Amino acid sequence: MSTAPRLAAAKKDWGHDETGCTVLHIDMDAFYASCEVARYPELKGKPVIIGTGTRSVVSAASYEARVYGINSAMAVSRARKLCPQGIFLPVDMAYYHYISHEIFKTVFSRITDRIEQVSVDECFMDVSGALMRWGSPTNIARWIRSTVAENFNVTCSVGIASNKLVAKMASTNAKPDGMLLIPKDRQADFVQLMPLRGIPGIGPALEKRLNAWGVKDVADLAKMSEHDLTRATGSKISARMLYLSSHGLDQSKVRHRPPEKSIGAERTFMHDTTSMEQVCGLLRTCSDEVATSLRAQDLVARTITVKLRFDDLRYMTKARTLQTPVSTATRIYPRAVELLKRMLGIPDLAPMTTPLPRLIRLAGVSASGLSKVKETPIQPSLEDVIEEDDHKAGSGAKRMDHAEAAIDTIRNRYGRGSVNLGV
Repeated sequence: MSTAPRLAAAKKDWGHDETGCTVLHIDMDAFYASCEVARYPELKGKPVIIGTGTRSVVSAASYEARVYGINSAMAVSRARKLCPQGIFLPVDMAYYHYISHEIFKTVFSRITDRIEQVSVDECFMDVSGALMRWGSPTNIARWIRSTVAENFNVTCSVGIASNKLVAKMASTNAKPDGMLLIPKDRQADFVQLMPLRGIPGIGPALEKRLNAWGVKDVADLAKMSEHDLTRATGSKISARMLYLSSHGLDQSKVRHRPPEKSIGAERTFMHDTTSMEQVCGLLRTCSDEVATSLRAQDLVARTITVKLRFDDLRYMTKARTLQTPVSTATRIYPRAVELLKRMLGIPDLAPMTTPLPRLIRLAGVSASGLSKVKETPIQPSLEDVIEEDDHKAGSGAKRMDHAEAAIDTIRNRYGRGSVNLGV
């Protein structure tokens, strides 16, 4: 959910010369909220806020909710006061990752493999090698927008320019559900129309520092020399970046990013707790989310990590690398419970009624050591070997693996809450 400033004056026709404009920035609009509306069409047109719990923050909000002043990172308690009629939904990262993965795989990847994914709902694309087939960058952008909307009921905004900086600023000002082309000879004019915070990388502290030098907007910034910018910022690197940005220039290239190094899920308790049953219940939920995300991306993981945050806000983590890569909650959750007990010095056979020695504020599970299923040779575990000779119906972890795959199909159609897995 972008909070970058937008100008109505920037959302206009800047010209139609697409020469050299081979960089697209694609940003899906209010993505988490849009995914929920696509899943539950009856929410369309209503203020949807992603985030629940009195100590949580807003992860995303529909445009109908933003009218009430709701933004990402705002406390959910404040959002409820601003929009008491809002529909507050829990974060379902596994579902959002699944939709994102499908969009990238079935839509974006049909254009080019020169894609730099920035986040679950945002990417840069270098289409220079695709122009012979598609004709022009605007043809590509139109096809992307219509295809994503038609197949996923999610809208996206696209900025088209000669470099990443201007393309990103263009997509921001094209929102919602728009497309903005900035010809190469107009990019300085476009950028210099913006407030300082319109340039990615300028935050409150740098804005305040520049204001002290009489710089109020990008047009003022463009009048400064690199020497003066170095004096103002105290950094030659920052000065160079600001000088280039203020003239609509960016030397960075679209780079294909490696796959995610880890996938995780965590939650904060409404009240700090010493209940092992409560903490394990949360670890079960997180294990299910992580496993669903792994399967959505055709990944398996070798390392499982449990994270705890205590009432004094200190963190502790413990990890275990497994002999056999995993992608199901059936296999992740038991390892997570083992790690929890080892972290807190609790005997392996201790019952769930055993109180934890410290108050827990937050708990989470993450998976790392990721690799593609098709590229990963998997040595059967002892449990799998034994199971080969076990013909009793319903027994064994492999049957649970198949059950989780079936659950994915049901959830994708009817929503995450439609079915839960007992681990």
